[in-house]
Amino acid sequence: MAPEEKARLGIDKKLIQAGWQVQDMEEINLRAGLGVAVREYPTDTGEVDYALFVNGVPCGIIEAKRSEEGHRLSVHEDQVDGYANSKFKYIKSEPDIRFVYEATDKIIHFTDYQDIDYRPREVFNFFRPETLQALLQKEDTIRNNLKKMPDFDKSGFRKCQINAVENLDKSLAHNRPYALIQMATGAGKTFTAITAVYRMLKFGKFNRVLFLVDTKSLAEQAENEFNAYMPNDDRRPFTQIYGVHRLKHSSMPKDCQVYISTIQRMYSMLRGEDPDDSVDEESCGSIKGNREVVYNPKYPPEYFDCIIVDECHRSIYDVWSQVLKYFDAFIIGLTATPSAKTIAFFNQNLVSEYTREQATIDGVNVGEDIYLIETDITQNGAHIAAKQLIERRNRLTREQRYEELPEDVDYIGKDLDKSVVNKSTIRAIIRKFKEAVENTLFPERQELPKTLIFAKDDSHAEDIVNIVREEFGKGREFCKKITYNASDANVSLKSFRNDFYPRVAVTVNMIATGTDVKPIECLVFLRDIHSKIYFEQMKGRGTRTLKLAELQKVSPSAKENKDHFVIIDAVGVTKSKKVETRTLERKPSVSLKDLMMSVAMGTRDDDTLTSLANRLIRLNAKLDKDEQKEFVKVAGSSPNILTENLLNAFDEDYICEKAGIFREKDRDFTDDEFVKFNAKQQELAEKAAAPFCNPEIRKHIEHLKTVHDQIIDSVNLDTVTFAGFDVQKADKAEEMLASFRTYINEHKDELIALNIIYDQNYKNRRMTIKKLEELYEGLKKQGITVARLWDCYATLQPEKVKRSGTVARLADLVSMVRFELGYADNLEPFADRVNYNFMKWSLDFNAKHAPATVTEEQQEWLRMIRDYIVVSLSIDREDLDMNPFSQKGGLGKFYELFGGEYEEILNELNEKLVA
Repeated sequence: MAPEEKARLGIDKKLIQAGWQVQDMEEINLRAGLGVAVREYPTDTGEVDYALFVNGVPCGIIEAKRSEEGHRLSVHEDQVDGYANSKFKYIKSEPDIRFVYEATDKIIHFTDYQDIDYRPREVFNFFRPETLQALLQKEDTIRNNLKKMPDFDKSGFRKCQINAVENLDKSLAHNRPYALIQMATGAGKTFTAITAVYRMLKFGKFNRVLFLVDTKSLAEQAENEFNAYMPNDDRRPFTQIYGVHRLKHSSMPKDCQVYISTIQRMYSMLRGEDPDDSVDEESCGSIKGNREVVYNPKYPPEYFDCIIVDECHRSIYDVWSQVLKYFDAFIIGLTATPSAKTIAFFNQNLVSEYTREQATIDGVNVGEDIYLIETDITQNGAHIAAKQLIERRNRLTREQRYEELPEDVDYIGKDLDKSVVNKSTIRAIIRKFKEAVENTLFPERQELPKTLIFAKDDSHAEDIVNIVREEFGKGREFCKKITYNASDANVSLKSFRNDFYPRVAVTVNMIATGTDVKPIECLVFLRDIHSKIYFEQMKGRGTRTLKLAELQKVSPSAKENKDHFVIIDAVGVTKSKKVETRTLERKPSVSLKDLMMSVAMGTRDDDTLTSLANRLIRLNAKLDKDEQKEFVKVAGSSPNILTENLLNAFDEDYICEKAGIFREKDRDFTDDEFVKFNAKQQELAEKAAAPFCNPEIRKHIEHLKTVHDQIIDSVNLDTVTFAGFDVQKADKAEEMLASFRTYINEHKDELIALNIIYDQNYKNRRMTIKKLEELYEGLKKQGITVARLWDCYATLQPEKVKRSGTVARLADLVSMVRFELGYADNLEPFADRVNYNFMKWSLDFNAKHAPATVTEEQQEWLRMIRDYIVVSLSIDREDLDMNPFSQKGGLGKFYELFGGEYEEILNELNEKLVA
């Protein structure tokens, strides 16, 4: 089949989908339907590929091109103009050809010649005949109406809202299809958007507007705001002027102008599915079915003239973007926290930029104070000795049992409430929070200000709820868990917003973004957040302003308007490094069980498979050797292999390699390559998804995830080591470092252990652990610990200090002394320096012995020596007969592997790794 013929078949199919009768010239019958598309219609300048007749009158043409011409459609515009201005054979009057298309079987460009400064735009499919008929009957086009919008009545609007509306008017007048409104939480994004919608409907003569959100609660909030909106130029509320309908079922009433829907529901409706209520419950939840949006004659691409996308930073990618691009509509995004990807999606057309900082300055938002609570265990971790009777708890059922601990357990702060639960840590933090609220933060209040606590997961939230109730001596109404898994979450959320009780809400994700609870005055972070956008959204829960009368409805002892909120940072969230977006985790609010079920039911999209891969990575990190063996036995592969298969299914380089496609960078696929690529991608996705279609495998994975035990540490009682405002911490850091400097200057000449700093000759700078321990003991007597010192440097010189997750106390002390005395420009964990030096030494060592290769067993020994030096700072041949080397054959085995150069290797590692 010739490319041109193939293109015509694709175009015919799309025309028929859109309700057109497609006819050849010799079979023409203009009464066959409202819209007739006639192939090869003759004109005085040649045959038109397709002539479009509505009610028997020619009004449009289609210029058909083969697929390969898709990137060159613009060069055919003059040719189309010529046809449009030609005389049609058999028609006496001059035809008014207003609508023109340039199309292949894959891409369609549309132009309405009545638009001022008309230009083509890409559309999903040809417009239906009744659409063209309606356009012909209009006095003017929407795009022309947008060029003559009346001035905006600014009465009652904030400056930031005025700026957004006026700049959006300009953007629409210039026919810019995408626009982004960035306004800080609490600045009135939805109110501004409704104002714009009102102007579009009244002056722009828009037919329908779609207001898209990604959660049911946001849909309800939007509906309430439309109901409450009163325009300046009409005494009636918005909903008495225009019909507003929130979609709850699989159909839309035709007599409305504004439709509110979750993007998940709209996606399902376009696919002809009838989703139940659960599709609206969670943010961008799991969608069953194939990836692509397909043409739906009930809701054709021209159905909406504008789409408003609320919280667009999480609703514009991958499968969701197809919903937006399906419609021939202006797309307006609303967000408080745009990422670079978000701005790029909207073609860098940022019509409003109103940051939280500016909103605070303007009094639109309230600012925050940061109050830090640090404990010994969150900062330094803890040790549980073997042979003790300890408690274990099933994470899901919370069933408890006691058993003897088989080996020592060392854990760090990041392990808390994951593999290890130390209720003493939660209790110490909540107790200090209570004390701070009563004595420092809100000493004048009779009741605890409304407080939102962020937990790591539901199990963690359960512990927090119980401890909060105990420490405050209150009943169950005082503190409630409000998570997606809580049975009465929506009722509790409403009470938290409007009633005296609960005073405290504990959540994981449900109230983290989008949900307004204006009376919140305390945000307690008991989980760290690494997503910059997500963290900003979470902070936004406290930024809402509130007048005294409204605040007193829930907090009666308040004496002033809400003028600030407090972040209680108990995990270092305000200091931890943030990234722009999360990479692997695309569906954080969808459970592992639902992700697997989605895959079992046919979902193969990037978001779902990538998120599932991320969950397997996290699960694998928790499995012991026996559990990993059992996993392989049940699933047939390790978690790592399943993960790799899931990720490979969307790795373009990997797919090309497997499909035998070789192409230079940036070159487009040929048609054949595109077919091969898609076929191989689908094959890989099916292969990756196959294990999750087995219910036994799904049950086993879910079992491992939910029943994995937590150790309950009741041995180590935690204590608060620091509590105070962030600025106070900087002052205390200066004091501690001053004491450290004084101690170093007083002892540096007598401490042999510090020879490493001054003497680069290994034999003359043999480290003496005992001396180093003496130095450290002296420091500890002054209340100076390695962990606190490291944190002080990080507080005062964050640009030069790398945070240390685990602290090798004595070795890292050397790093700090070197940094303090100017022998290092940056402060990094001793282990990082050793690892970097080991990498460089390994490259030299391998090159030296080429073409022979270092065996895996030799490499394992070298890595063991590296790890020993990280802790002990040096190694001797005698050390090789101690653990862990003795378990691998000791000095004799080392000699067997490296022969006569074994001493030279030890000397090099001692010298090079610590350099």
